[in-house]
Amino acid sequence: MKCLAILGSTGSIGEQTLSVVERFPERFAVVALAAGRNVEKLAEQVRRFRPALISVADISGAQALRVLLGPELPELVVGEEGLIAVAEAPADLVVAAAVGAVGLRPTLAAARAGRAVALANKEALVMAGALLTREVQRSGAALLPVDSEHSAIFQVLAGQRREALKKLVLTASGGPFRTWPAERIARASVEEALAHPNWEMGPKITIDSATLMNKGLEIIEARWFFDVPPEHIDVVVHPQSIVHSLVEFVDGSVLAQLGVPDMRIPIAVALAHPERLPLDLPSLDLAALGRLEFELPDRKRFPALDLADAALRGGELAPAVLNAANEVAVAAFLKGEVAFSSITATNSAVLERHLAQAVSGTLQDLEDVLEADRWARTAAQEELKLLRGRSE
Repeated sequence: MKCLAILGSTGSIGEQTLSVVERFPERFAVVALAAGRNVEKLAEQVRRFRPALISVADISGAQALRVLLGPELPELVVGEEGLIAVAEAPADLVVAAAVGAVGLRPTLAAARAGRAVALANKEALVMAGALLTREVQRSGAALLPVDSEHSAIFQVLAGQRREALKKLVLTASGGPFRTWPAERIARASVEEALAHPNWEMGPKITIDSATLMNKGLEIIEARWFFDVPPEHIDVVVHPQSIVHSLVEFVDGSVLAQLGVPDMRIPIAVALAHPERLPLDLPSLDLAALGRLEFELPDRKRFPALDLADAALRGGELAPAVLNAANEVAVAAFLKGEVAFSSITATNSAVLERHLAQAVSGTLQDLEDVLEADRWARTAAQEELKLLRGRSE
């Protein structure tokens, strides 16, 4: 029996993780859950999985849970303290599925506690890759990927000699705007940007897929996950989302991991590692597909990839700056406050401001990351205000 703690249990990845857990009650037990503000969903999860510890974002959520659960209420902790308590709970595996920078501290806490971490919160590696990987090495924790692309690479590299690796190739669906002209992309609505053709994901990551910032962040994540220089990481657009990523070796061999586009597969790989779970999902029918398509990403229409490359070249703090600016800009777009084009414009302007500063960009400790994050969020709000002023 493997005991699990889940950060972000009411989000898309958290819910799909619990759907896998529910199919294998003899293999997994849920000991702790952390959610944000969706207390109704969390209360339902508590009744189904009976964790000993839960966490919510604020006091009002805690009060609502006390009413909803009554005598069924387990130990309850609030805010960041609660996230960290769940991360440090006596579990065999911590599923880090909280969305955004809020997941950084608890993911670090889990690594420092020596827990195995199934990482869906890419921001932890994007913001503090050097710091998190140092803590994993120091404590002996394991870091398992949940993103489909990184899970694919993880599976391909199993049993391979790392010195034989030549290149990682991340695949991208291209998002909903892959074939749109730049002028139409700039005017895209929230509803259009959320209409991903292949994957069911939360709103923030779906918007990131529409800008291709998701792929840019995954480049940064892959650099730290697999300890590969940025110049050895490529991206190719694959609209069908069947080939989830590839690895090229020095002898010219290219190995890929294929599967139907269902996040329960990489989640199950991380949960059961090194075993496999019989998920009973539809088999991949290559004959029915007929052909697999690949193309180079259009970096003029989707400049997020170049921004990620610039952040990797700009020092260890630059990715944290880019991530924070993107979170602020995406949130503003989802609220209908700015145009879709403002997301990339804001990210670019904030990153340029950071890179223009006479700073070393070296990440010494967590406070360095958090200060870069705070600065970038303020700078992003300033840039968004300027953009709104120009459009009025």
